[in-house]
Amino acid sequence: MSKRITTSIVFIIITFLAFGQDKETNIWEGTSCHKTVEMTPYIAPGDDNMAVVVCPGGSYFWHDMETEGHAVGRWLQSHGISAFVLRYRTAYVPAFLFRFRYVFRGNRYPDPQDDLRQAIRYIKSHHEIFHIDSTRIGAMGFSAGGHLVMSAAELFVGNDRPWFVAPIYPVVTMTEACVHKRSRRALLGESRLHNELLKDLLSLERHVPSDCCPVFLVNCKDDPVVDYRNSVLLDSALTAKGVPHIYLQYEEGGHGFGASNTKGSEECRGWKEAFLEWLRHIE
Repeated sequence: MSKRITTSIVFIIITFLAFGQDKETNIWEGTSCHKTVEMTPYIAPGDDNMAVVVCPGGSYFWHDMETEGHAVGRWLQSHGISAFVLRYRTAYVPAFLFRFRYVFRGNRYPDPQDDLRQAIRYIKSHHEIFHIDSTRIGAMGFSAGGHLVMSAAELFVGNDRPWFVAPIYPVVTMTEACVHKRSRRALLGESRLHNELLKDLLSLERHVPSDCCPVFLVNCKDDPVVDYRNSVLLDSALTAKGVPHIYLQYEEGGHGFGASNTKGSEECRGWKEAFLEWLRHIE
């Protein structure tokens, strides 16, 4: 084998390791939090890239890691945006089935929020390795993941706050009639379902700050899972506070289409191009 061929093979291997999608990292490694929370990077070529933390949905009980996670990471990467798919802590299936959190704590608020905050800190502290511009790290979430990223825009302060957030068909309220009850149960835990202060805090339409980061909001009016009025509430709150944002409400598309090229409707799948165009205007 010639030296030139050997050098080419080494280069291909290094490139795959640097820009592949299967190199997971534990965001809590080296901290006092002895947890394993995995994040998968999809690093785009180049230097000083913008980055997006991707939070899949799943009612705060589980994750849709493909359509709302890895597919999103690959799509962003293909457009020169580095993505980090976060498997944040959820209540998980046993808590859904057995309701053991009446007695045991399990995973609940603020665990997912702590994971997203740590993910942002991790990316910033490793920005030179990832070739990331540490001032341009946004967060995109789907369904319950949309609630998670929007809560970051409202509850995080200083350098922990994302550069922008993109809640896609998000859960928003924990108090209004259109609440997604499964997500509320998962996030609060059974023992805190009647904690009015906590439900108020996590009703995102009630706590939009006037200095909120830009928001890209999307949902479909025929969503059979998360009532479309969740996004209407958030849009109204963002408008009232004068927050720069865009709200795209599609007539058809349902729920859970993520970055799929086949799920949902042709109309709603247009959100991806709209997002890329919007992103160019906030740079």
